[in-house]
Amino acid sequence: MTQADARIGACINMGNQLEAPNEGDWGRAIRQSDFTDIAAKGFKTIRLPVRWSNHASRTAPYTIDAAFMTRVKTVVDQAQAANLRVILNVHHYDESGANVFQNPTGERARLAGIWKQIAEEFKDKSNNMLWFELLNEPHMNLNHTNLLATLQPSLDEIRKTNATRPVVIGGEFYSGVGSLNGGSGPNFTGLPLPIPNDPYIIATFHYYDPYNFTHQGAPWLQPNAPSAPRDLTQNEKDQITRDAQKVRDFMTRTGRPVFLGEYGVLEASGPDFNNLTTIPEAKRAEYYRLARTAFEGVDVDGCAWSYTNTFSVRRNSDDVWFDEILRAVGL
Repeated sequence: MTQADARIGACINMGNQLEAPNEGDWGRAIRQSDFTDIAAKGFKTIRLPVRWSNHASRTAPYTIDAAFMTRVKTVVDQAQAANLRVILNVHHYDESGANVFQNPTGERARLAGIWKQIAEEFKDKSNNMLWFELLNEPHMNLNHTNLLATLQPSLDEIRKTNATRPVVIGGEFYSGVGSLNGGSGPNFTGLPLPIPNDPYIIATFHYYDPYNFTHQGAPWLQPNAPSAPRDLTQNEKDQITRDAQKVRDFMTRTGRPVFLGEYGVLEASGPDFNNLTTIPEAKRAEYYRLARTAFEGVDVDGCAWSYTNTFSVRRNSDDVWFDEILRAVGL
């Protein structure tokens, strides 16, 4: 695969929906009409985060609940009926007693068993219109020293039924941009992203830098959340451009295609979810525009976080789109 194969066009995450413990726990559920609305705005791709592990048994063969599998398949079918590519992942594999980030070795077989079932269920889908993403944001005890050992069995199961489907892999410390080439600091091993020996692998990273801007006033970070609202500094703007060069360096070094799986800015701040102050749309839109244009400048497309529920591009209360943000992401 080449970088041209990883140009996904305008993309949006279906955030806090199927990756909640149960759909609807973290905001409104997915509606069939969402996908025609998303496509009508000009989006070409959705990323679909799914918390499979909450709906699978903990003993072999790690059976996924049939009703949940049917729900995910319905959502994929609805998105594809609207002519949207789907990037389907394993997200939030972190429930008590079965946390792949705390215990990568112990959960390796279960992760592979989950992917075996997903791969079989979706094997007849177009390779171009459905990608698999092995695991969202490796962190904690899952890093570049054991990432391939943890993920290779899942990739092997996928390849038994989906020989040429694009498969996405992200790196350590929540797949930040530093994970591509070997980040420095206490949260990184210093090793570059390890890539399986497979021609259909696409690398990914997430971008929320500077974190104290994109997460300003986040209720779940209180009482130590960054103050809000504020403007980006010039140095922060320049850093986005420098980080885009890091991605270009990865592509040059490895020859591997890459896309930006998540980027965005929180829409409201406050001490708790009942007392929130709206972050001005213009401040948010500036970040989306700067990030999109910087990474598009190195031929990398990004997937905005997220559609509704949090970091929203469309408001939950009345379904109104944030038009400045739509323009900022290139629509």
